[in-house]
Amino acid sequence: MIRHVRPADHPAIFAVVEAAFGQSTEAELVERLRSDGDVVFELVAEEAGELLGHILFSRLWADSANLYAALAPLAVRPDRQRSGLGKRLTEASLETAREFGAHAVVVLGHPAYYPKFGFSTGAAARLRSPFSGNPAFMALALEPGALDEPLTVAYPDAFGA
Repeated sequence: MIRHVRPADHPAIFAVVEAAFGQSTEAELVERLRSDGDVVFELVAEEAGELLGHILFSRLWADSANLYAALAPLAVRPDRQRSGLGKRLTEASLETAREFGAHAVVVLGHPAYYPKFGFSTGAAARLRSPFSGNPAFMALALEPGALDEPLTVAYPDAFGA
C-alpha cells in the first residue's frame, strides 16, 4: 500500500532512508526539510504494517507564481530494492504532485533511472540552479509549458545549495 506519511512514521522513515543510502545524510535531510516546513508531501510504501519505502517532495522557490517541486529523496529498504517498489512510489508521487498543483518536478538523481518516468536534462535546460549542467539534474513538466521559459529555481536551505 502506498499512502501519505503520518507523524508516527518518522522514526521508521529515518531507518529506511538511512539503510537505503548506507548513511544518515539523506535521512537527516528529510528531518531538516520537515522542521523547516519545506515539505510539500511525503509518501510511504507499507506492507503488513512495515514501511519499505519513502519518497519526499519539497518546494522549490522559483521566479514564477506556479508551484515547482523537488523530488528527493527516494528510498527503498535494501532488501526490497529492484522489486519495482521505487517505481510504484515514483509513479504515485508524480500523480500526487499533479493533485497538489505542481507545474513541474525537478530531481537530482540517477541519470539512468529517472528518464523512464519522463525526467530529462533537456527539460531542465532552461532552469537556473546550483545544479544546472549536472547530468543528474533533470526535470519533468506536469503542466504544458511549465518548463518552456527560462526559470530560476532555488532549493530549500536543507539541501545546502
